[in-house]
Amino acid sequence: MNNRCAPLAVTMGDPLGIGIEITGMSWLQRKDLALPPFYLVGHLETISRCLSQLESGIEITEITDCHQTTGVFDTKLPVFQAPSTEKIEGQVIRSIDLAVDHCLKGLAGGLITNPIHKKRLYDAGFTHPGHTEYLATLTNRPGKAVMMLACDELKVVPATVHIPLSKVSQTLTAGSLKQTIETTHRDLADRFAIPSPRIVVAGLNPHAGEDGSIGNEEVEILKPVIADFQKDGLDITGPFPADSLFHPAARAKYDAAICMYHDQALVPLKTIDFENGVNVTLGLPIIRTSPDHGTADDIAGKGIANPASLIAAIKMAAEMSGNAA
Repeated sequence: MNNRCAPLAVTMGDPLGIGIEITGMSWLQRKDLALPPFYLVGHLETISRCLSQLESGIEITEITDCHQTTGVFDTKLPVFQAPSTEKIEGQVIRSIDLAVDHCLKGLAGGLITNPIHKKRLYDAGFTHPGHTEYLATLTNRPGKAVMMLACDELKVVPATVHIPLSKVSQTLTAGSLKQTIETTHRDLADRFAIPSPRIVVAGLNPHAGEDGSIGNEEVEILKPVIADFQKDGLDITGPFPADSLFHPAARAKYDAAICMYHDQALVPLKTIDFENGVNVTLGLPIIRTSPDHGTADDIAGKGIANPASLIAAIKMAAEMSGNAA
């Protein structure tokens, strides 16, 4: 099947969280928002039970072939039954496995993952740090996936992710930074249809190190890597002080910012657009997006969860699928 014509696969996420219900809420807005056809992958009985709590009139129907999605999407939320298991943790993992398999086979045009509860999975024996690392393993790209956070006004990529701030300096290397920039540049072109991506790099230290007077990382790591890419013809500049990279005039000058650590990237994006941020995984052979929030167990089942980020993730996956080479 042509990847551009295939429906999108949405994983169920943790059923004790809000993933299933925000998927249903998104489907309810399918016509008003002109959402592309998508189907939910997971345990049919669990999905039915979660949606029945909402009293919102969401009807589901089981499909056994991804092709069936388009034919039923207007009237019912399609659900593709994953291999059955009673354990919640098993349901979560099998949903991901099946949806990824569909994407790798071209049956689904992209993957949208609902939030998982890492602690519950860890307790059940899950050994991967998170979604991104697991997806990289499933698609045979271990160690090559890059996390991007995106909204309409900003795209940011943290060069280091879920590590203590005290370990950022020792984790950041020229090799890892080079791979992050290469992957970001390639996917901006291939997945986001930006022919000549403009990339900026944030400094690690205050004032971007002030020529080594406030830390040496900019001089020893960042500047040489940037210079090498510039020699290769990439439109990349920096390192710049992070405190002046995210105001409107600065954002107009680049397509994506490479940041040095998690909060340096996520704080500006969530400040600019808290509700519509999307987590995008770059460097995979499939398209993957996800809402930029957690499972929100405390409000699950109450019908008050906001589906905006999932809707943004669905739209972005559709756009990326249309742009994919």
